Amino acid sequence: MRLTEFWARMREQFGEAYAESVAKDFVLARLGNRTVNKALADGEDAKVVWRAVSEQFNVPDRLR
Repeated sequence: MRLTEFWARMREQFGEAYAESVAKDFVLARLGNRTVNKALADGEDAKVVWRAVSEQFNVPDRLR
């Protein structure tokens, strides 16, 4: 998954402003107790990060 697709899915799920908040404020255990932004900055694959977000926030199947 490319980062552009990742961010498009984040915006579709959460809206423009809240997607940014989710990415910087929520620490996800599935990402090693890192935020989305930290995990991506550390080089984590966007697909792995999206899976963690999807599970944590019960993202609808059509976006998974």
